[in-house]
Amino acid sequence: MSNPIITLTTDYGTGDHLVGAMKGVILGILPTATIVDISHHVTPFDILDGALTIGSVYAYFPVRTVHVVVVDPGVGTQRRPLLVSSGQHYFVAPDNGVLSMVYERESSVLVRHVTAEHHFRNPVSSTFHGRDVFAPVAAWLGKAYAPEAFGEEITDYTRFALPRVKPEGSALKGVVLRVDAFGNLMTNFTLEDLPPAPEVGAKIKLQVGGKQVENMVQMFAQGTPGEAVALIGSSGYLEIAVNKGNAARQLGVTRGAEVVLSPQ
Repeated sequence: MSNPIITLTTDYGTGDHLVGAMKGVILGILPTATIVDISHHVTPFDILDGALTIGSVYAYFPVRTVHVVVVDPGVGTQRRPLLVSSGQHYFVAPDNGVLSMVYERESSVLVRHVTAEHHFRNPVSSTFHGRDVFAPVAAWLGKAYAPEAFGEEITDYTRFALPRVKPEGSALKGVVLRVDAFGNLMTNFTLEDLPPAPEVGAKIKLQVGGKQVENMVQMFAQGTPGEAVALIGSSGYLEIAVNKGNAARQLGVTRGAEVVLSPQ
């Protein structure tokens, strides 16, 4: 690839120098790189939010894209830096579960513990591995795409299962996984979790944080302004939204709120 693509997903924010430093390191090693910011506003220290962020987007990138994911509350500890190869993509991240959604979605992955420290910056800061470990590893990988040069394969890498919908009597119980910038509530329900799957326009009996949601729509604009409705969002999960409104604010709920689907 003449212009390797390297993506960045972090919880660093964009108000200071951190992201710029990572980009400078990458371009110093690989000037032809195309750097794409996926998000730098992952909820700070929130590994689940990081996993959802990268898991929702990586598959849309070209083959051989290198994805750097740094949500790393254990920076400086003994947690391992990883280089993960899937069928079409590479991932550079700490071994803390932030790639769990990738592990779940990919049929096969090869995970390496990065031990080839000559690929790191020197000295390595104990507080900024994004700059000194993950960014240079991604850049050196993009030069030759030889993951075997970075370390040995491991099988005991950290992963966690995303929260699952569970039966409770005749109902199904789930949670709000995240709240987006519009206040839409992404739950952990998918169409497969809704037996029988409700048709668009059907009435449903959904309780979110103790509030009732009764209408299933196909798109945001089908909701009556001010009314909370349910729909399958672009990531494949059931979402609660308010047309031209903020569902989180209107329903008074945040991430982790209980979602219960009862039979009609």
